[in-house]
Amino acid sequence: MTIAPSASVIEVAGLRKHYGEVRAVDGVSFEVRRGEIFGLLGPNGAGKTTTVEILEGLRTPDAGTVRVLGIDATRHPDRIKERIGIQLQTAALYPFLTVSEVLDLFRSFYARSRSTAWLLEALDLGERRHAQTRHLSGGQRQRLSVALALVNEPELVFLDEPTTGMDPQARRSLWDLVLRLREQGTSVLLTTHYMEEAEQLCDRVAVMDHGHVLELGTVEELVTRRFHERAVHFDTLPGLDMAELGALPKVKRAVIEDGETVLYTSDVAATIAALLARTEVLGRDPTNLGIRRATLEDVFLDLTGHALRE
Repeated sequence: MTIAPSASVIEVAGLRKHYGEVRAVDGVSFEVRRGEIFGLLGPNGAGKTTTVEILEGLRTPDAGTVRVLGIDATRHPDRIKERIGIQLQTAALYPFLTVSEVLDLFRSFYARSRSTAWLLEALDLGERRHAQTRHLSGGQRQRLSVALALVNEPELVFLDEPTTGMDPQARRSLWDLVLRLREQGTSVLLTTHYMEEAEQLCDRVAVMDHGHVLELGTVEELVTRRFHERAVHFDTLPGLDMAELGALPKVKRAVIEDGETVLYTSDVAATIAALLARTEVLGRDPTNLGIRRATLEDVFLDLTGHALRE
């Protein structure tokens, strides 16, 4: 009898990891479905990397259960190594080997592997194939680290802050690659602190802070779960009291974020009319005035009381 593959490639329940008084991971539970891109979103220190390293079998949890590809990753970490790909934030590369030599070396570790030519093209490293890794830029080293995670044609790929240090073009190229991997049936767990990255790539997102998962769902679910208003935003003006702005017609909440004042309102027209009347008294117009739907950044601010980049 053929057993159908599990609908989940990762199952985590009650995961905990403490370092003295620091609760790096404090009761985390979630699942990653087969064939999806799942994002762990949060600032540095949220517990994302510790969680991922436990899933990869690199750290032992203090409590909780962890199953990766149907295997207890805590008891049998070696059984998942051939089937997963791991890209680390800081990878120690052989400094005197060339890019091609490092890829060939890692390919030799596995029974099945992608070709070096495919990896060089996919990560746009062809022009640096003969460069020693010690001569690579930060972004090039990051791309090589991602290439090494894909060497063995893994069923499940862990990408930990994969676009850190990359220029915008390289970041977009990597996004395209991740989306192609999903189309080919590869599951991806991605950690990031870039809101746009999570919105562009992830089928579902878990928002983490201080070792906890605060919210989990699709981007649309996270936004609509917490916001039914539109956001009116403009460059913060001296002389505008936040309490006063919060009392404008139909405004539910007023916050300052990255030099912008944001008013969440159920009636955009009424709010903007009242805002312009107030700024006219000050003799100044609000600059960069705009309207948008709530975003993941708004969700994170609402959940934690601070912006993701703080």
